Amino acid sequence: MEFSTKPKEKIEFNKLQKKLRRLTGQAIADFNMIEEGDKIMVCLSGGKDSYTMLEILRNLQASAPINFSLVAVNLDQKQPGFPEDVLPNYLQSEGVDFHILERDTYSIVKELVPEGKTTCGLCSRLRRGSLYGFADQIGATKIALGHHRDDILETLFLNMFFGGKLKGMPPKLLSDDGKHMVIRPLAYCKEKDIEKFSTIKEYPIIPCNLCGSQENLQRQVIKDMLQKWDLEYPGRTDTLFTSMQNVVPSHLADTSLFNFKDLETKEDDFDRLNIISL
Repeated sequence: MEFSTKPKEKIEFNKLQKKLRRLTGQAIADFNMIEEGDKIMVCLSGGKDSYTMLEILRNLQASAPINFSLVAVNLDQKQPGFPEDVLPNYLQSEGVDFHILERDTYSIVKELVPEGKTTCGLCSRLRRGSLYGFADQIGATKIALGHHRDDILETLFLNMFFGGKLKGMPPKLLSDDGKHMVIRPLAYCKEKDIEKFSTIKEYPIIPCNLCGSQENLQRQVIKDMLQKWDLEYPGRTDTLFTSMQNVVPSHLADTSLFNFKDLETKEDDFDRLNIISL
């Protein structure tokens, strides 16, 4: 957007950018996501979230009190019609250090997943494995993913509704093998703010065409539910996210988190209550 003749739009953009920077910086601080000397592998898909994450991290890097480096990595999964020149052209124009990792996961997914079935699960596992392996090759100490607050809430409800687990998507995660630290710097950022920021910046968005739109995916159902709640009850999703940061194990029902079996009343307290009631 050309701001020179649109001062109001420029002010709004600056406010939005500051908001995203503040929330990203807060998440980084709260979860100790980035430390001195870190080499952050920024996973760039070509979508609005990862473009925004890269931009905000670069902004923060310029003023951070610690030194860390950023390297953008895109996984080219060999989807038919994938515009291979878009990301390299953009990253070169921005002066960003980057790698394009080529892995034909598309053929594997098409071979193993029956027609009409959801491809996201297998695709994400193959993508994760490829990125973890490449992080080792380039010596990255952290792997940054562009998931935002809405993604985290959607995952919470997906696991509750369809997986029977009270489990979300953590802002910071140690991989199962203990070798890779995954961070989600946009954990506190709302998708609508990221979308607005991305639109103003006019990023060259690359859509994911492997699975098509798949409008009936469970995640889309959850997304629609949360968006409806946010419209009908403003602030509800804010409260929901806050609840993820205020967990009370003794008021749930997981015996591995709280020792319900050995709960006992305290006789002195009980007697004192009886006296008071008299």
